[in-house]
Amino acid sequence: MAINFQYNKTALQGLEKQLKVRVKALPTIKNKESALRVEVKKAKDEVKRLNKLLEETIEEYDSMMALWGEFDVSLVRVKDVKMSVKKIAGVQTPILDGVEFEIAQFSVFSKPKWFLDGIKVVKELAEIGIEQEFFNQKMILLDHARKKTTQKVNLFEKVQIPGYEDAIRKIKRFLEDKENLSKSAQKIVKSRQETREVES
Repeated sequence: MAINFQYNKTALQGLEKQLKVRVKALPTIKNKESALRVEVKKAKDEVKRLNKLLEETIEEYDSMMALWGEFDVSLVRVKDVKMSVKKIAGVQTPILDGVEFEIAQFSVFSKPKWFLDGIKVVKELAEIGIEQEFFNQKMILLDHARKKTTQKVNLFEKVQIPGYEDAIRKIKRFLEDKENLSKSAQKIVKSRQETREVES
């Protein structure tokens, strides 16, 4: 990224100010990136754990598979998913606070005895699935923020800071050269004046 600047002291001060801001902000941004990386890994691990738990829970009830054909799935319905939002390293992420179910009225006497257990199983599977989706969304949000933060770190480290340093160096050299030329010109003028005075 080429930084536009003018060869004067005002531009030099402005660039030095910009450089100082970026150098000061870089450690904070790096810390945020590290924190996000840790949180993404935690969320990823939790998604894997919940996925495994879901598979194990389904396998556990595989023996009842023949009975599931008789089960009335309309008996259990998710009424509400309670959630809140928590900031993690500056990123708003969803937090599951609970799942509310609505159980349809049915006669315990006219349905098989295991229907109550079936309702419990369906609720358990739904809760695991919903929680897994929450962690999946959390992971996606945090990973997106981590990528943006990594881009910012790279922009500061590899482009902007070196760019500002280079521009500052060029301005300083130019101003030094200008000052040296001015001093040399003054010496020449002074020398000529002294020569004229001696000749007259």
